Amino acid sequence: MSSTVHPNEALFDAEQPFPVIPSCEHFAGSEKLILKAMQMQKETGPVFDITCDCEDGAAAGSEQEHAEMVARIIGSADNEFNMMGVRIHDPSHPHWQKDLDILIPACGEKLAYITLPKCTQGAQIKEMVTYIQRLASLHSIAREIPIHVLIETHGALQDVWQIAATDWVQVLDFGMMDFVSGHYGAIPASCMRSPGQFDHALLKRAKTEMVAAALANGVVPAHNVTLDLKDAQQTTDDATRARNEFGFMRMWSIYPTQITAIVNAMKPNYEEVADAEAILLAAQENSWGPIQHKGELHDRATYRYFWELLQRAHVSGIAVSAEAKAAFF
Repeated sequence: MSSTVHPNEALFDAEQPFPVIPSCEHFAGSEKLILKAMQMQKETGPVFDITCDCEDGAAAGSEQEHAEMVARIIGSADNEFNMMGVRIHDPSHPHWQKDLDILIPACGEKLAYITLPKCTQGAQIKEMVTYIQRLASLHSIAREIPIHVLIETHGALQDVWQIAATDWVQVLDFGMMDFVSGHYGAIPASCMRSPGQFDHALLKRAKTEMVAAALANGVVPAHNVTLDLKDAQQTTDDATRARNEFGFMRMWSIYPTQITAIVNAMKPNYEEVADAEAILLAAQENSWGPIQHKGELHDRATYRYFWELLQRAHVSGIAVSAEAKAAFF
């Protein structure tokens, strides 16, 4: 094997590599807030996604106009990084298909993802994804449009393994507030915040089950928002616990100051990034055979770990060496 073989070719064979996407997803509902988020993205660089909200963001009776506005912005040249997705209406809402009828023809080539909320069973997700695939084919869109699914009901959690295995699904999002509300007061409102959101047995069980299903199916698990909008330290603490204790690899933001807090909390450790560069460069030089690094043996299993870590570092804005950038990016 040539020493210049890229890790995606050398390490994954016929498997689908794990999605490498930003660790922060920022929600914006109105046109004003969407444009503000786009400006922030241009200033900070492509380290977070923007989710344009056609569900809660659209006033009742204005669903069509709202979806048309979102489609226009996503399809515009101002969407410089093609890192804008959309949350459509839930499967019980009469406008969910119309959202897609508007969005996919207008900006399907640039849509970063489509988020599907409030499903109560896996069959609903299958129906919605099939509709998206049919529309994409009808409009000659050859790419897979990534699907994000909110797990926020009892039924969705029950079917979470089926949902995670559905074609085109890239992310599972935990919907804290709706999930707590669905327990009829059995989970106190205080558990929508920390530490209860991590410590309550029912929430711990739900989060770990969702993360396990996501990771077993090569899907990214995303954590819910921090309700405290102004305390960046609380966002940092929540993102750190979500990442280190529960295995979440992405988190929602609903306020501008939360973006940096999430990115910083979830990005890889700099020392690990330096190790990843050194290990991968040496492995590539050795045609991806076993090597030693700092007195330890490394082979394809650890190479995969460090390659995924290096990619996460890259999308988090961590500078990689010129040598690693030339070899891998």
